[in-house]
Amino acid sequence: MTGRLPHSQNRHLTFKANMGVGRHGWLRLTPAYGVRLVRERISHLPAGSIVTDPFSGTGTTPLAAAELGHSGQSVDLNPFLIWLGRTKTRHYSAEVVDAARSEIAAVTGAARGFLTREDLWQPNLFKIEKWWSVATLQGLKALRHAIDERGERDEITDLLEIGLCRTLISRSNAAFNHQSMSFKAAKPEDGLFDPNEAQDTLTVFGDETGSIVDSAAYDLVGNAKIVHGDSRTAAAELAPCDLLLTSPPYVNRMSYIRELRPYMYWLRFLDRASDAGDLDWKAIGGTWGTATSKLNSWTPEVETPVAAEMTLICEAIAQDGGRNGPLLANYVHKYFHDMWLHFQAVTPRVKVGGAVSYIVGNSTFYGHVVPAQDWYAAMLKELGYTDVAVDTIRKRNSNKALYEYDVRGTRT
Repeated sequence: MTGRLPHSQNRHLTFKANMGVGRHGWLRLTPAYGVRLVRERISHLPAGSIVTDPFSGTGTTPLAAAELGHSGQSVDLNPFLIWLGRTKTRHYSAEVVDAARSEIAAVTGAARGFLTREDLWQPNLFKIEKWWSVATLQGLKALRHAIDERGERDEITDLLEIGLCRTLISRSNAAFNHQSMSFKAAKPEDGLFDPNEAQDTLTVFGDETGSIVDSAAYDLVGNAKIVHGDSRTAAAELAPCDLLLTSPPYVNRMSYIRELRPYMYWLRFLDRASDAGDLDWKAIGGTWGTATSKLNSWTPEVETPVAAEMTLICEAIAQDGGRNGPLLANYVHKYFHDMWLHFQAVTPRVKVGGAVSYIVGNSTFYGHVVPAQDWYAAMLKELGYTDVAVDTIRKRNSNKALYEYDVRGTRT
C-alpha cells in the first residue's frame, strides 16, 4: 500500500546532494538521485556485499557501494556514462595523482599557446555559438587540443577530460530548467574574441581539474565495475547481488541524452545529431530526436501484468492529448513494456533472499496520473517477490501531484 502522507521536498535526496561530495560531485546531471539516499539504503549491508544498479547513469550506486567497502556493479548502454562511471570508481595510485597534478599545469600552459590558432578542432554540435561565446569556445578548443597533444589515453587523460567537462558546462550559456533547456540571451561582445575571457576558461579548467584530482586521491575501500549492456536483458558479467538499488528513468520524457550531448560531442562519443536519437531509442523511456518518430510505429512484443489498467490510462491520454496524445500513449505503453522485460531479465541476477529497491516517480499526462510505483510493485509481485512495499520518499518540485517512491521487495 502506498503511503500518501505529506512530504517536503527533501532536496538532500536528489542530485543536488551530490554536488561537492567527493567523486559524486564530479559532474552534475539533473535526472540523478542523491548519494545520501543511496548510502542510507546500503548502510545496513554486511561488509563485502554485492550491490547492483542496472541503470548506472552517473555511477552513484556503484561508487557509494565501493566507498562503503562493498562490491558495486552497474550496467549502462551509453558509452559516455560507462566511461564516466569507470573513471569515478577507479583506484588511483599516489603516483598517478601526483602526475595528474603536474599535467594540469602542463595542459593549461600548452593551451595558452593555442589560443590564437584558427585551425583547432571543434565538435559538430548544432548551433555551438549559442552554447559558448567566441572567446570561451576558443579556450575550450585550446584545452581539447592540449589534452590530445599529450598523445596518451590513460588514467590521467580521463581525469583531465572530467575537468574539461566541468569547465565546458560551467562556462556555457545553457541552463537546464527541469524538462526544458534555455540559453542566456546573447550579448554583442559574445561574438568578439576577448583574450581575457579565453584565459579565464583555462583558469577555470585548472581549478576544476585540481579539485577532481584532489578527490581522486582518496581511495575507495571496496570495488566497482560498470559494464555495457541493455537493462532489458541480463548482463552476463553481473554476479548475483545482495541488493539491487537503482533509479530508472522516470515516465516523464526526460532523457539523459539531453544534458549529455555537450560532453559526448567534446569527448567524441557523438559526431552526428542522429546518433543521439539512435542511442536514446535503445534506452528505456528514451525519446530524444529520432526516438520520438520511432514511437509512432512501435508495437508491443509481450503483455504486461498491468495491461488492463495501463490500457485504460493510455486510451485516456490518447483521447485527451490532442495531436500528441497517441504518441504519448505509446510512450507510456512502451516504457512499462520495457520495464517488464527488465524485471524478468534482472530477477535471476538477484540472490534468493536478496532485496530490490527501485527509486521512481509517478507522472501525469493531460491530467491522467501514471502510477509507476504501483505498476512496478505489481510486476514484482507477479515475479514472486515478497514483502513488496511502496514508500513515499519526497514530494517533487515540478508538480503538486508528483512524488518520488521507493518500491521494495525480496526475491524468493
